[in-house]
Amino acid sequence: MKIIKRIKKITKLLLLFILIGAISIVGINVYVHKVGNTFLTQTPRHVDAVIVPGASVRGNTVSAVLADRLNEAYRLYAEGYAGSIIVSGDHGTKDYNEVRAMRDYLVNKGVPAERIFMDHAGFSTYDTIYRAKEIFQVGTAIFVSQKLHVIRALYIAKQLNLTTWGISCGEYPEPENTIQKGREAVARVKAFMQCEILHPEPKFLGEPIPVAITNGLATED
Repeated sequence: MKIIKRIKKITKLLLLFILIGAISIVGINVYVHKVGNTFLTQTPRHVDAVIVPGASVRGNTVSAVLADRLNEAYRLYAEGYAGSIIVSGDHGTKDYNEVRAMRDYLVNKGVPAERIFMDHAGFSTYDTIYRAKEIFQVGTAIFVSQKLHVIRALYIAKQLNLTTWGISCGEYPEPENTIQKGREAVARVKAFMQCEILHPEPKFLGEPIPVAITNGLATED
């Protein structure tokens, strides 16, 4: 009987912890969405730079999701809302280079290479925004991505004191959009922990490359 009572007690405690965890996850997601959504707009503002986060590439060919981001960034640049574009992604190995593919895509559309700054260490949204502020010394920015992603990015920017507005370039295609919803629930909790509790530095920092007074060719690698 004592063993049964003990098992029941442990089970109740586990269920309580699971319930508290679930409530916390939901609460954090609601909070992050509420903060980020405040800065989501479809009315562009004049800013120092447009920030484009990376996504998968194959060789030097960008994915459809990434092309949507880059096309919107090009539009903003062409219409004069920003004089620079920061392409930030994964260049963690010699054979995989998101930022080179992104840069080349924009150059082919007519953006001068001098106005494209490559962030080779944008391994996460947090790193991308942190480095935009500290390395590229951006004061104001427009962050371009799919709606699910851009809201989290805007929350991070708010917490890192980088004045940023977000423009959605649509949704992820199905079934990826459904998968991304689940990933975002976890990513928002991670972003909350980073911004509110842990305050980590990015994996890599480095010397400042201010977009206002330097040339994008300085970021060649």
